[in-house]
Amino acid sequence: MEISQLYKIYQTNPFIQTDTRKLVPGGLFFALSGANFDGNQFAAQALDKGVAYAIVDNADYAVNERCILVADVLVTLQELANYHRRQFEIPFIAITGSNGKTTTKELIAAVLQTKYKTYATEGNLNNHIGVPLTLLKIKPGAEIAIIEMGANHQKEIEGYCAIAMPTHGLITNCGKAHIEGFGGIEGVRKGKGELFDYLRSTGGSIFRNADLEYLAPMAIGINTQVTYGSANAEYIGKQMMNGVFLNVAVMTNHSEALIESHLVGEYNFPNVMAAVAVGRHFGVSIDDIKLAIATYNPDNSRSQWMQIGNNQVILDAYNANPTSMKAAIQNFATLNLPTKLLWIGGMKEMGSEEMNEHRELVELIANYKWDNVILVGKEFAGLAGQYQWFSTSAEAAAIVKNNPPRNSAILIKGSRGSKMELMLDGLN
Repeated sequence: MEISQLYKIYQTNPFIQTDTRKLVPGGLFFALSGANFDGNQFAAQALDKGVAYAIVDNADYAVNERCILVADVLVTLQELANYHRRQFEIPFIAITGSNGKTTTKELIAAVLQTKYKTYATEGNLNNHIGVPLTLLKIKPGAEIAIIEMGANHQKEIEGYCAIAMPTHGLITNCGKAHIEGFGGIEGVRKGKGELFDYLRSTGGSIFRNADLEYLAPMAIGINTQVTYGSANAEYIGKQMMNGVFLNVAVMTNHSEALIESHLVGEYNFPNVMAAVAVGRHFGVSIDDIKLAIATYNPDNSRSQWMQIGNNQVILDAYNANPTSMKAAIQNFATLNLPTKLLWIGGMKEMGSEEMNEHRELVELIANYKWDNVILVGKEFAGLAGQYQWFSTSAEAAAIVKNNPPRNSAILIKGSRGSKMELMLDGLN
């Protein structure tokens, strides 16, 4: 079946489903397969539950006329998403980077939604499946779309750009993340830079953090660059901490506008400034920007500030790499808080640098005074030294539960695979 024909079916049933556990009647079921499962096997079940059509790539599972047989279900999903994207002549803003992608995306979406009908990636659906799913959720009448793009190897962002065809782009930063796949920091810059490469070739525009000097050479040849940062930029701000929370003073027409936030830590400064730059570029007033950022509350274990009993907790357990770990720990060390506890989980996808990066992290921790440090994960085995070490967060939480902290400030951070959110069980 031609994509144009499938698109007509999609227009009649504009709801894409890929998980039989979450099926609702109507829409199209794409029988995606993975390393350990064959989605085709669930096609009949999906039809029984009321989907309009099932897209399969194995003829054995094309059980009736409501099954659409294609060569490759994933490729078809991506081609359908691209076909849908081509129906819009609106700004498509792509966001990638090692740290801060989701927070930056959420802030930008909050700001743009004050003026435009805005669609943005939900959660972190930013991979080879999430990007097309995000595109296919965009409805007629959309005025701006924001597409988050994650990557752990080169050529990945290039592929997402071919599907999403962004008109604008933003790289939050290029840090030590997914080193195993990218092959070092230069590989990270090359991989993330594929977004700039696409926009350079298509005459697109970028938003660039002027405080990150390495982004300037990556952006050479891109004609339209909107800059932001703490100096030497079109949009300039300065960070001002209010206890644990970040406030930002933005220069506007030789005066300052104070933006308050519920974001923990100075490391969120570039995320706020990105939202300011994008908002102002698209004509959002500074007052609307202030209100949008002030009312945004982080969730999903991303720098969440929580009061649990008489303890104050910063839960940042969705993602971690050497760059974000260093920023979070250094920021926590500077905060004027009571008894400070540091509960740190291992970092994933470090490849051959795993031991060195975790050793350096322990050395960094030792530069500051803590009332208690717990290290979790095989990555810290043999490196913990003076600190408590547990192989899993569940083991650590069980010990903490037997002797729970009181009147303490706790930073909980680790890669998603470390499941550091389980440490909260020790506080309940």
